[in-house]
Formats: sequence, structure tokens, C-alpha cells
Amino acid sequence: MAVQHTLGDSARFEGIGLHTGAKVRMEVLPAGVDTGIRFLVAGPDGRSHVVGAVPENVVDTAYATSLGAGEVTVHTVEHVLSALAGLGIDNAEVRLSAPQFPVAEVPIMDGSAAPFVHGLLEAGIVAQAAPRTYLKVTSPIRVAEGTDKWIEIAPGDAPTLSVALEIRFDHDAVGTQRTRYVHSPKAFARLLSRARTFGFLREVEAMRRAGLALGGSLENAVVIGDEGVMNPDGLRYPDEPVRHKVLDLIGDMALLGRPLWAGVTAHRSGHTLHARAVRVLIGHPECWELVTDVPEPAPAAALVAV
Repeated sequence: MAVQHTLGDSARFEGIGLHTGAKVRMEVLPAGVDTGIRFLVAGPDGRSHVVGAVPENVVDTAYATSLGAGEVTVHTVEHVLSALAGLGIDNAEVRLSAPQFPVAEVPIMDGSAAPFVHGLLEAGIVAQAAPRTYLKVTSPIRVAEGTDKWIEIAPGDAPTLSVALEIRFDHDAVGTQRTRYVHSPKAFARLLSRARTFGFLREVEAMRRAGLALGGSLENAVVIGDEGVMNPDGLRYPDEPVRHKVLDLIGDMALLGRPLWAGVTAHRSGHTLHARAVRVLIGHPECWELVTDVPEPAPAAALVAV
């Protein structure tokens, strides 16, 4: 039977926030059974403010997923949540410095989940003496934005998450891309973790006027100009943009607080639609059940850090 997992030791990261541009330190620590994932933000008085990674704490989904509780807001949580969910880590505390308190932001690192995967694997993943509970979808739900953006969460064949996702952008460097993904820690590390966030040069000025992307650069994002990809080393995968969208979706689905046993089909979805789908799913308990009698998957601890 599958059991819960946490870290064997702490993992430390330093970087800048993609949107705030502030230098930040982050430490991911082990946590007890049934803790889930929670962010602890250091206040100027030394007190830690807790922000749980739960649907009701989503406060913004413009270009990233932001969580808030009380006076504290944590921006850009999706990549570290994706890494934790991708490796099957159920319980962890994510401690963040907050030079712009009460605003904090997860460091963007290189724009992907790979640095987090590497650090978490080096810290070690350990089993805990409690069963893992899966959220098994039994009837489909569908959420749409207009006629051309939608996401459907339906019953899945196996006790894991499968994703069929399509993106479409009016730029030759991206265009229409489709991918199918069946989740396992090995698949996440190999197929998704290195896919970076991406954006278009033409949007950067507008984002910065809105106080966003202040820390963005070619070091932490794929930037697409009029002539194509501007990063000197090009893309890490031929279809890196659509893979990153799957990475984002996994991070946003992690807000359910349990591994999702379902098939997800998404068309031109983003953080806003993901958050709505999570809320709709939670709000329709007749469409899912909680199950614990699930075989233990292959251990993430056997992976080699990417």
C-alpha cells in the first residue's frame, strides 16, 4: 500500500523572484504525517506566518499562482509545488525569506523545476508510517473560459495522473503544440522538470508596467522575440513550451493536497483555469472519492538528480 513521504533532510535554495525581482532564500524541510505542503514566511519580527498550499488560499493567478493568508502573500508557488508533487513528497514545510514583507516569492531559479528536483533528491525522500490518500475522480467535471479555453478532469485508468494538453500561440516559434503525459516520478524528472517558463518579448514591457517580471531574464525564462527564441542555447526540448504548461498544471493540481487519480485534458489552459477547475472539483464531492488501498509506486528516492 502506498504511504506518505517527506524529506530526509532540508534542501536550501537561493535566487530571485521572477515577478518581484527580490533576492530570496528558501529552505524545504521535512514535515510530519498529514501536514501537507505549507509555506512559512519570515516576518520582520522573526515570527513565521503560515500559508497553506490549499485552494482557498489562491489569491491571484496572473502569470503565476499566488497564495495568501492573513496579511501575507506568496507568489509563484507552482514550480516548487510541481517538483514536490512530481517526486511524490506529501509533507514538507517551505520556509521563505521575505525582503518585501508581507510579500514573498519562491525563487525562479532557472525557470524550471529541475533545480528543485535536484535539491530535493539530494536531501533524500523517506517513507512515513501512514497511508497515502488519493483523490480518485469518478465522474468528469469541465471548466471553460469562452469557447476556446477549457479543462476537463475525468476518471483515470491507473492510480496516477495522466495529462493531454494543447497550447496555441500566434507565433511561429510556438504555434500549436500537443503532448500526452502519464505521471511517475521518473517521467516527471526526465520529461518535464527541465522545461522552463516562457514569454514573448512584446509582452515584457506591459508586464513590467504592471509590476511583474521584474526579475525575468534569459537566465530564468525562454524569451521569444519577433525572430524566434532569443536564448543563446535554444530550447531544452523541441516542445519545451507545452511541456512547461504540463509542469505548471501539475503544480496547480497539487493544491488539492492529495495525489490526483484522474485523466486531465486541457486546451489552452493556464493558472486561472487550473485554479477554477480545482475549486469546482472540490465543490462537487459526488465526482470523486478518497482511496488509500493503492499499490506503492516506484520510489522517487531511486532517481538520479537531474
